[in-house]
Amino acid sequence: MQQRTIGDVRVGAIGLGGMPMSIEGRPDEDRSVRTIHAALDAGVTLIDTADAYHLHADDVGHNETLIAKALASYGGDTSDVLVATKGGHLRPGDGSWTLNSRPEYLKQACEASLKRLGVEAIGLYQHHRPDPEVPYADAIGAVRDLLDAGKIRMAGISNANPEQIRQAHEILGGRLVSVQNQLSPAFRSSEPEVAAADELGIAFLPWSPLGGISSAGELGSRFAPFAEVAKEHGVSPQRVALAWLLAMSPRIVPIPGASRPESIQDSAQAPELTLSADELARLSGGPR
Repeated sequence: MQQRTIGDVRVGAIGLGGMPMSIEGRPDEDRSVRTIHAALDAGVTLIDTADAYHLHADDVGHNETLIAKALASYGGDTSDVLVATKGGHLRPGDGSWTLNSRPEYLKQACEASLKRLGVEAIGLYQHHRPDPEVPYADAIGAVRDLLDAGKIRMAGISNANPEQIRQAHEILGGRLVSVQNQLSPAFRSSEPEVAAADELGIAFLPWSPLGGISSAGELGSRFAPFAEVAKEHGVSPQRVALAWLLAMSPRIVPIPGASRPESIQDSAQAPELTLSADELARLSGGPR
């Protein structure tokens, strides 16, 4: 697979989002492990997770534990796999999502993630979402402390606006390596954040690049240009969407979520799909 850069690490141009394997509708563990192994077989070397990817209050970090188990049982070399996790978002167990960006909590969450992943330092640790109850500078300051202490190798942020991206970059002393925001054919309002990432020379990791767990399968029916281009190339509309994102910026590394081997196998072929300037213009025109 073609590669792109996050900080000082080269990763496959398509990553794997682990959330569908741990929240509502999650598959059994065997299928999830096979999905992760299929991703690795296809050249995926970035796996994105979070401590909040779980169902019940007593299984916090379910996805992190699952990924660690899948990597341990994989028959090939995993030394080049970058596992990115996040802290600051919580699920109380009733289906809701809450926030906690207090510096002391973020540091505790990082320690817990370290244990679940079974590593001495987390490859990429990302502040999950701004917390209106905590000054953003305080939250990012905690991430800086984790970086300085060697608990994490690289630092990223998620769900941030351009001002927050620049602020985090400054607080981290120029060591911010990535921003992870929603971006897809259905959600294009993060384009200013893509521009900010390009300006600072950092990676942009689109989450839900196919429109989300419940909508990814309908991408072709909702967005006619993607279905048309897909038919012309004899590929899926989902693969076209990922190729379109890759063409938007050389710093973009989409992280499509998957819970079936077939899904990530299809997504992993997106870097090989070359779209013409005319096709890109048609796709960027929006739904019709």
